[in-house]
Amino acid sequence: MDADTVVGTELRGLRRRRPEVAGAVLAGTDGLLISSDLPSTDATHLAALAAASFGLGNRVADTVRRGEFRESVVCTTAGCVVTYPAGRTALLTLVTASGPESLEELHQEARAVARRAGSVLDTRGGGVGATAVPDAHAPLAVRTPMATLPTQLRRSARPTWRRPPI
Repeated sequence: MDADTVVGTELRGLRRRRPEVAGAVLAGTDGLLISSDLPSTDATHLAALAAASFGLGNRVADTVRRGEFRESVVCTTAGCVVTYPAGRTALLTLVTASGPESLEELHQEARAVARRAGSVLDTRGGGVGATAVPDAHAPLAVRTPMATLPTQLRRSARPTWRRPPI
């Protein structure tokens, strides 16, 4: 069985067992959509947002040194959106129609699905263009403000492109 079939089977099984799950998105940690049962525009946007949420959650977990990132939860008045790591390069995001009171049971089952789907994607591929999760201890990029650069460098950093005459 190919990776797409296994992942699709896992997501459909989770939806059958957990009726409170209104939608599922599997995305790369780079925000690219892998699989979903949401409308395509929503799925594409949610994949990108899940990657951003994961990146932020991963950095927060590292900063407070309280263990590895497990999930990101956003609760709304109509339900929750939960993102779980799925292997080295993917994320499982679930949209639920119920509030936080029912999340504990869902977490256990969703983590297991994310683990299995991630394992398949990690070992068999499956068209994932995602990059591996970055080292949480890697230094953040630092931007140098232009005002702190020597005057000569500031002049050379200005764009030299000019609009062609009409």
